[in-house]
Amino acid sequence: DERGNLALPVGGVLPVAGLTTQEAARRIEARLRETEVLNEPHVAVTALEYATQGVTIAGEVKNPGVFPLLGAHNLLDMISAAGGLTAEAGATVTVTHRADPEHPFAAKVGSRSDATSGVNLDIRPGDTIVVSHAGIIYVVGAVGKPGAFLMQHNDRLSVIEAIALAQGTSRSAALNSAKLIRKSESARQELPVSLKKILANKAPDEALFDGDILFVPSSGAKNTLIGIEQILPALAGAAIYRVP
Repeated sequence: DERGNLALPVGGVLPVAGLTTQEAARRIEARLRETEVLNEPHVAVTALEYATQGVTIAGEVKNPGVFPLLGAHNLLDMISAAGGLTAEAGATVTVTHRADPEHPFAAKVGSRSDATSGVNLDIRPGDTIVVSHAGIIYVVGAVGKPGAFLMQHNDRLSVIEAIALAQGTSRSAALNSAKLIRKSESARQELPVSLKKILANKAPDEALFDGDILFVPSSGAKNTLIGIEQILPALAGAAIYRVP
C-alpha cells in the first residue's frame, strides 16, 4: 500500500518498503513461520508494476513525455529513450533535479566530442529535462542563398559565417549599406554593418544572436533605404536551412 506494507491474509501486516523481491519473499516466509501458519513456507514475489516517479522530458525531442526511471541512467540515456533530438534542437539541455530545483544544470549536446559536456550526468527520479530550440538568424537581400539558418551547434554566429552560409554576396550588393536588425526588450534596432570592411578584415567581425536579421541591400539607391517594414515580408517566406 502507500505506506509500503503488505497485508497477508493470515500473517497480518508486513512492512516491505525498500526491499528487493527476494528480500520480501524471505521476510514473508519468516512471518508465516513465526505465526505458525506454515512449517516450511516457500514464497515467490514478482513485481508486476513498478510505482516510481518518472523523469519528465520536454522540448526538442521526438517523443516528449514522462518516462519511468528503472535503474541508473544518465542524460544521454534519457534523451535516447525519448526518441532522440529533433532537427530543430539546440545544443543546450537543461536538467532540473527534484531535490534542488533552484539550481538547474545546463549541459551541452553536440555532434562533435569537443562540443559535448554533461551527457554523463546522473538522472534521478522526479528530474526534469528540457532540450532547447535552436537559435535562428536570417540573411536576406543581395546574397546567393537568402533564408533562415538554424544555429544547432552554436550559441551564435558571426557576420562572416552568416554570409558564408548564405553563399556570399551578389555582384550588386551594396556592402557599405548592410544593416543588422536586432530585437531588444523594448523595440527593434537597426544597426549599420560595415560589411565591406569586415570582409576586408579592416573591422571586427560582429556576432549575431538568435533572432537577428542581416540585410544586404542592392546597390540601387532605393534599395539601400529599405526599412524593416519592407524586409519582413521576405522573412515570412524564407527557407530554413540547417547549419552544418
